[in-house]
Amino acid sequence: MTEQAGANRRRRSSRRPVVWGAVTVLVAVAAAGGAWFIATTGADAGREPATNLPPATARITKEDLAETETVDGTLGYGDERLATSGLPGVVTWLPAEGSTVSRGKPLYRVDNLPVVLMYGSLPPYRTLRSGDEGVDVKELESNLAALGYDGITVDEEFTDATADAVKQWQADLGLAETGRVELGRIQMASASVRVAALKAETGARTAPGKAVLSYTGTKRVVAIDLEVTHQNLARKGAKVTVTLPDGKRAKGTVTTVGTVARTPSGSTGTGQPAGSTDDTATVDVTVTLDDAKIAGSLDAAPVDVEFVSAEHKGVLTVPVASLLALREGGYGVEIVEGGTTRLVAVEVGLFAGGRVEVKGPDIAEGLTVGVPKQ
Repeated sequence: MTEQAGANRRRRSSRRPVVWGAVTVLVAVAAAGGAWFIATTGADAGREPATNLPPATARITKEDLAETETVDGTLGYGDERLATSGLPGVVTWLPAEGSTVSRGKPLYRVDNLPVVLMYGSLPPYRTLRSGDEGVDVKELESNLAALGYDGITVDEEFTDATADAVKQWQADLGLAETGRVELGRIQMASASVRVAALKAETGARTAPGKAVLSYTGTKRVVAIDLEVTHQNLARKGAKVTVTLPDGKRAKGTVTTVGTVARTPSGSTGTGQPAGSTDDTATVDVTVTLDDAKIAGSLDAAPVDVEFVSAEHKGVLTVPVASLLALREGGYGVEIVEGGTTRLVAVEVGLFAGGRVEVKGPDIAEGLTVGVPKQ
């Protein structure tokens, strides 16, 4: 045997199969909330690598994993409500669509006299005068106090002091100082409003019950018709991420979750209309943007809303692609230590963002795992 032949034999005898050829390598791709796998087998699985180390490596890290689901929503200002006239006469002034009206300001004018916005939950239903008692009296006094008219006690009794404050308020508005608040002079809303659409024209006659305009709240919100099968995603106070039409991402908070399921036919309840096989019953969900400025002037714009469906905090994770399917069943990872490797079994948990939660007695944060070439 020549010296060269001996060297060649020594080189051939030093080549040995490694664990990358002894297992089925899985390539995981996150899709539709889970993962699908392609097994590399046959000639590739039995091929002897040029080195006993995997082609790439990654660290085992400790982090928070969150699995998400994305649903459609509409960016706007919430549901519209109608403001109907409580007075007969001619509409002489209307605000601009998109403008904001706050407490004590005119919402519109009839016969050139203001109909004033005040905050409350009980719609006006009578003329208020001295001697009256009730929740509507308390709401009136609360508004007068907030507008700076003093000398009154905020309670449910319309006293002479209340009448005096009303006269001052009427004088400031250019109204007859009667000390009474006629039905139709004020419009109640829960807070300041944004004028959505005008339902009347300047110069047109109006009458009690006739629509004058529609309004919404002033906060930018996302309305979602959430399928009842996904109702567990929405919890009041839950944090979400909203993707706007221009690609910007904004944080938001779930503020309301409906309790009545609706179907496309308009029926309510948790069931489907007779004969229906399409599970499209939905509940109304409202999300408020944490920073409304990021949405600019967008209104009635389609957006994507990302809910967290599952979250595991402080767990050990590896790239999904590093998982190996073991011949005996289950999964493992290849631990790389210097110039050597060892295969350890792991228990897998949550998949999210291209990583997977792993558990096992032989893994720890900071260890290196092999990753197949992709």
